[in-house]
Amino acid sequence: MPLKFGTSGLRGLVEEMTDRECYLFARAFLRYSGGTVEAGEMALGGDFRASTPRIMGAVSLAARDEGAEVLFQGVLPTPALTLYGITRSIPSIMVTGSHIPDDRNGIKFNLPRGEILKGDEPGIMECYRDLKEKDAGKKHFDLDGMLVSGVQERLPEESNSAMALYRERLLGFFRASGALAGSRVVFYQHSSTSREVIPEILEELGVEVLRKGFSDSFVPVDTEAVENIGLLAGWVREEEADALFSTDGDGDRPLVIDEQGNFIRGDILGIAVADFLGAEAIVTPVSCSTSLERSGRFERILRTRIGSPYVVEGMSRLAVDGEIVAGYEANGGFLTGSLVPARQGGFPLPALPTRDAALPMIAVLAAARKQGKTLSRLIAGLPNRFPDAELTRGVPPETGQMVMDKIVGGGKEILEKRFGASCGRVESTDLTDGYRVVFSSGDIVHFRPSGNAPEFRCYTESGSREKAADLSRQGIEWVREIIQD
Repeated sequence: MPLKFGTSGLRGLVEEMTDRECYLFARAFLRYSGGTVEAGEMALGGDFRASTPRIMGAVSLAARDEGAEVLFQGVLPTPALTLYGITRSIPSIMVTGSHIPDDRNGIKFNLPRGEILKGDEPGIMECYRDLKEKDAGKKHFDLDGMLVSGVQERLPEESNSAMALYRERLLGFFRASGALAGSRVVFYQHSSTSREVIPEILEELGVEVLRKGFSDSFVPVDTEAVENIGLLAGWVREEEADALFSTDGDGDRPLVIDEQGNFIRGDILGIAVADFLGAEAIVTPVSCSTSLERSGRFERILRTRIGSPYVVEGMSRLAVDGEIVAGYEANGGFLTGSLVPARQGGFPLPALPTRDAALPMIAVLAAARKQGKTLSRLIAGLPNRFPDAELTRGVPPETGQMVMDKIVGGGKEILEKRFGASCGRVESTDLTDGYRVVFSSGDIVHFRPSGNAPEFRCYTESGSREKAADLSRQGIEWVREIIQD
């Protein structure tokens, strides 16, 4: 199967991501970037996957053949590399599969303004097809598309410039307030690219950090479907900590568990963080909780399709001089579309229009401390709506589309037959991204196949945590039944 763009970047099985394919896509991106490469630089980084060093080598070779010098940043969070590229006004490439299993990987492309948007993908694909048709770099590869012996690109000397910039952005904004001094946090390290930098930032802010769960092998942590929640909840309770923090593989999606061991959903976390930052305009996908509107805390709200490129586009549409614009996703990744003014003697927080995990974790802890509350009490102050999500893996795109055709084609009758006893009649449906169904009870069930992985998700929302979880379980069971039939 050829590589393709998903909701955020290029993804595929490792065996499909041959050196030649990665080389061609990297050259295509740089060629599409146009005049930006004439400056002679591009930034490169990656995650801890076993396949990442090989792919970075192919990308580095592509940059050399396009006449660009590689500023190699090593293993680091995606938002750190993106921030570095934006600050230097150069393109950057991050080799990561984010939260998906180790048998897959991906490439995220960033223009000098930030991550590529959906409108950029056709242009990159056109350059890719042109390069492939001309057999660009053919001499570098064998018949299997792998670099021939002696051609393997040696990565340049690693720099820590991007990581230093990432640290200082957050420390400059939070350090002066002293709000976190005396806090106690468990950090689940696993194989996250943030497993050292975020604990170090927290410690510089006065937080006692207890590191746990370091892993030498890659662990696919999905912050929308946490599989070891019992273990993590046990850690935070045993250590009598204020919270447990972690991220997905490339450090752009946060995982937060409160002092009682409750997992805080990313879209609920986003509301608390946006409120703490004083955001006036919020952009978020249709899959996120309606607690946002019910909170009444924000002047303008824009709902988009699922995926950070749509949120980034939305933030630019809502941008007004002097206003704080922010966005977030159900996975917890938080984006800032404008400068956040300094507070209590600190420095302003520069905009970072890409998902970040560190900012929301630090901000929600600071918000709780500022109000003299625990995390659980802070979150309890938001409107009483409970989101949930389940997923099933191993669902290729064509199967996911078949499931969608079955559910959508069945109309209201099939939905009410399945959920009507507990949710009532169908009030409205929305095909903006997937199939979002609102029932007369106020319950929401949202079916959506993944845009970048062989997965199918069911997002739900209800007036109780238990019912939301039950509805998402029922939804995924229905999806599995349809696939089995």
